[in-house]
Amino acid sequence: MKLIIGNKAYSSWSLRGWLACRQSGLPFEEVVVPLYDSDWDKRREGAEFAPSSGKVPILWDGEAVVWDSLAIIDFLADKVGRDRFWPADDAARAMARSMAAEMHSSFVALRRKHSMNIRQVYPARTPDEDVIVDLKRMMELWAQARARFGGGGDFLFGAFGAADIMFAPVVTRIVTYQLPVARFAVPYMDAVLRHPFMQDWIAAAQEEEWVIERFEQPTI
Repeated sequence: MKLIIGNKAYSSWSLRGWLACRQSGLPFEEVVVPLYDSDWDKRREGAEFAPSSGKVPILWDGEAVVWDSLAIIDFLADKVGRDRFWPADDAARAMARSMAAEMHSSFVALRRKHSMNIRQVYPARTPDEDVIVDLKRMMELWAQARARFGGGGDFLFGAFGAADIMFAPVVTRIVTYQLPVARFAVPYMDAVLRHPFMQDWIAAAQEEEWVIERFEQPTI
């Protein structure tokens, strides 16, 4: 398998696809391409990017190609078994899938106004009202998952899985912008950031030489 991703400092969707590959336990080649550099437009027109119209991440497995982070999770779960990604309990799995899908399609204000930048921690500012609404909804989801199904470990459904993969980039955003969260959420966020896969990603992001100035602002 070959996974093509963008800059580790900035690319939240790449982080999700990469965590999914690591979680699968399968070997894969990692190809990092700098986003929005002078060769970006030409590079994204290449054959490897054609299925996704130039978006990252994109996973190739022989002739099979998957170019959406949630689809990558499901593709890999089909290969290695869904229990590697999703809770075994029916009720827990239903909630985990719903939360992952909601993260995939929602929280637009938070994602638009607080882009991922793992290398920065900005001074705390009062978030916009629509961001506060997103954060409140996220805290509700996290609280329900932890209360109902999180007793077996430090993550949303006990063990690290697909729901945590989908929310991991948001955890980094909360840290970068010092966004307000409920007290119960702090241990969960710490567990995500301490996970060995996240530690590897964060360390690699710190070593990157690329800087994208439009992502180096405290707000977007």
